[in-house]
Amino acid sequence: MQVSRKFIMVMGIAAILVVSVAAIEPGKPKEAYTNLKVLPKDISTKALQKIMVDEFQDGLGVGCNFCHAREKGALTLDYASDEKPEKEIARVMMTMTMDINKKYFQVEHPLLGDSLMIISCESCHRGSARPEKLF
Repeated sequence: MQVSRKFIMVMGIAAILVVSVAAIEPGKPKEAYTNLKVLPKDISTKALQKIMVDEFQDGLGVGCNFCHAREKGALTLDYASDEKPEKEIARVMMTMTMDINKKYFQVEHPLLGDSLMIISCESCHRGSARPEKLF
């Protein structure tokens, strides 16, 4: 049985291609989120989106730009920036909410967005950026 030259050439190129791809080292995964001070540094995109939508957008009735400043000279938001004071207030409120759940409701490891949380942003804010006084 004779193997055609074309077949040998194609197989040779394929082998070189496979070895080349296998030899490429994957790049270092870039840190997706920076300047996280209350949320876990290794939070998944899905978990972060759930917190931002369920806790902040729904609970306070606000959008991203309520806490996050715009990038200088651009229309996009700079999520790592601490320029807006609302971002630090949100951090304090997140910590307070987790502390209340741990101290008064015995939630051992309170995490924002967790269904075990008894007290959440919505408990006080009820869809408003600034909660009304109840009494």
